[in-house]
Amino acid sequence: MEDSIINKVANSGLITFDLEDLYDKNERVIYDLKDNLFMGMILREKDFREFLKTHDWSYYTDKNVAIICSEDAIIPTWAYMLLALKLEPVANTVVFGDLAALEDKLFYDAIAKVNPEDYRDARVVVKGCSKVPVPTAAYVEITRKLQPVAQSLMFGEPCSTVPLYKRPKA
Repeated sequence: MEDSIINKVANSGLITFDLEDLYDKNERVIYDLKDNLFMGMILREKDFREFLKTHDWSYYTDKNVAIICSEDAIIPTWAYMLLALKLEPVANTVVFGDLAALEDKLFYDAIAKVNPEDYRDARVVVKGCSKVPVPTAAYVEITRKLQPVAQSLMFGEPCSTVPLYKRPKA
């Protein structure tokens, strides 16, 4: 009698949710308002508005843009708003903040498109290893989204999981 190898993971009924699949592949860039400051200190409205009219915004086409000011200067809120108005028609995504804030936003947007009903009563493993940087905020958000519908949530790999949540028996 021959012993056959049984793949218990494949037969477990676990569904793997890989946040890496939601990774936006568009380029990430920073727009730093310091380049628009007069003498590295102040933003002059007239000069800034002229720059906004004449700048070639096509460079940002399909890119994910984080708007910052790396100089210690007081930037009026309207300046960020005007930048957003110029970037929004061409960029994939625009946020105020650094690249980490941009990454969080990209994952939040992708997770918002996930239909939780696809995971109703499922035993879900949220994959822990990925080839791309997945922010912790994305793990928190997917947990928040799936917990109301999933039978159980785990973290890791199907062969080695950390239990997170199990729906109480009714």
